[in-house]
Amino acid sequence: MATTLEIIQGIAQAAANAYDGSHEASLNADGDARKVGLKREEGHLINDRRVADGFKVQFNGPFLRIIYNSETRLQEVTKGGFEDEMVSMLAEIASFLKKEYKKITGDSLTLTKDGEPEVLVQKLSNYRTDVRAMCNYKIGGIGDVTEVERGSSDDRLDKAVRDWLALGPGNKRPKNDTRKGK
Repeated sequence: MATTLEIIQGIAQAAANAYDGSHEASLNADGDARKVGLKREEGHLINDRRVADGFKVQFNGPFLRIIYNSETRLQEVTKGGFEDEMVSMLAEIASFLKKEYKKITGDSLTLTKDGEPEVLVQKLSNYRTDVRAMCNYKIGGIGDVTEVERGSSDDRLDKAVRDWLALGPGNKRPKNDTRKGK
């Protein structure tokens, strides 16, 4: 059975194997083409318009967050089924990570979706948009870690401001201040 560190290292290596160009067998050291299902893998490298898309992974305790980023045209967002397309892209990325993890470690990886995916679309111009889709997955085989608990950001900010104000002189005037009042 793999340790938590080995599982995380395997997932990180699987994600790293999806670099731009990994879908070309000639660009890989082992000669294997790795198709994730990203839009940048379609078409010719030089002749076709390049598509800016990719993904990254983040770890938080026993959870893995897959974040897909893409730049797309506004008309693709407004047509029906765009959110379903982003959810299926996240599922393809999770599937790729499982297959690549199996190649790297020889063990299987279990990723269970935790909650609903989030899709954020931001308008860049009247033609282009930036898309960010995120989904959390529970990693199977990791049980001895806990999720990082943080206080709310308001509590942390309030405490930081109070600590900073406590450092100041308060209502005291410096000894060399000759002004009266205040």
